[in-house]
This record gives sequence, structure tokens and C-alpha cells, in this order.
Amino acid sequence: MKLEGKIAVVTGASKGIGAGIAKALAAQGATVIINYATSQADADAVVAGIEANGGAALAVQADMSQATDVVRLFETVRENYGTLDILVNNAGVAVFEMIDDLTEDAFHKQFNLNVLGYLLAVREAVKLLGSNGSIINISSILSTDPYLASSVYSATKGAIDTLTFALARELGARGIRVNSILPGHTNTPATDGNFAGEFGEKLLAGTPLGRFGEPEDIAPLAVFLASEDSRWVTGESIRASGGVRGVGY
Repeated sequence: MKLEGKIAVVTGASKGIGAGIAKALAAQGATVIINYATSQADADAVVAGIEANGGAALAVQADMSQATDVVRLFETVRENYGTLDILVNNAGVAVFEMIDDLTEDAFHKQFNLNVLGYLLAVREAVKLLGSNGSIINISSILSTDPYLASSVYSATKGAIDTLTFALARELGARGIRVNSILPGHTNTPATDGNFAGEFGEKLLAGTPLGRFGEPEDIAPLAVFLASEDSRWVTGESIRASGGVRGVGY
């Protein structure tokens, strides 16, 4: 297996894309720390599923927008495993609203988790990551192709792509690779109902592969970026969108 003996942290891994990535990493031999903020039952279910398939996982609660929680998460990793090989920054939140309705609370809620949370996780992870470590930031195609009413959320994802390149340059000398994945329209609990009606029909029509994505479509790319197969790949923002270009809605 590609990731035998590796230790991985996946934030926001109790459901959706995070859960899909966690399961895929575990299937390739990694021991996976399943981070969650509030949904312990969902996190425990992900752990149980991994263990039922012969893998190893541990659920750890932490709000990734809170520095004390982030420190505690990685201290738990250190105490239990002593090292870290893979960090997948996935925990995030989206608030879609027109600029007329913008509030400071909505701005800070999204930037504190989607951007600061990623940076805090990297800050703590590099204390444990050795040479050949891999950091994978989950971004979005909205970083380059925003929906209507997604100005703040899209800005957070644009920031993720920029910091991915910046961190790749900073951490390359330590042998740590940093890349981001930009999922397209993907069916998850967070997007449940978002793809209904005329809006969903337009999104589907603009997807060359003719369907919405699933977490299982994103997970293999994360496995690749976590493995030695991508040893010469860093600072890249890779789309996994079914061919979507130019959302425009």
C-alpha cells in the first residue's frame, strides 16, 4: 500500500470530502486522525468504517478556527504517534450572500476557519512533519470561478491557493510539499439541496463530464499528493471539477 506506516491528519473529516479523503488514505495504509468540530457521531462512524476495513483511525475534536484547539489537536498527535507525515486541511464553512447583506461576522467566520485555520494547522504540523511530508489544502474552483453571492467564500479560497504556493516555497527546503485541490460541484452534506432547480441544471450543463462530483472523485487525488508518486509536485493548485471552466452564476 502506498501509505503504509504513514500518519495523517484530515481536518473536517467527519463527513463529505474530508471523510472521503480520510477513508482513502486509510485504505492505502495510513493511520488517520479524524478531526471534527461538533459532529462526534459522524466522526465515530468514519472511524468505525475505517476500522471495519482493517485500517486505523482516531477521532479528535477541535475547532480549527481556534488556536488553542489546533494546538491541542497536534499535541494529541504527538502524544499518540510522535510524528506526522500528511496534513489535509479541509475544514471550512461557506456563507453565500450578496454584498448588500455582508456582515463582519460572516466575513470573520469564513476567514477565521477557511484561511486562519489552515495556517494554524500548518504552523503546528510542521513541528511534527519530517522530510517527505505532504500538506494538502482543499480549496475550490470558486477561487477562480466565483458563484454569484460568493464573494467572501471565493476570496478565502483564492487566499488558500496563494498561501499554498507561498508555503511550498517556504517549506521546500525542509522536504515538505504543499499543494491544493480545487474540487468542482461535489455532492456532500454541506451542498445538499444547493444543486436543485434551475441553478443546478446550469451547473450540470457547464460540467463537461455530465455529472456532479462525489467525495470519492476527490479522494484519489489526495492519495496521490500524499504519496511518493507526487514527490516532484509542490506549489500546485489542481482542479478536480469534471472539466468546469467559468462558472459565471
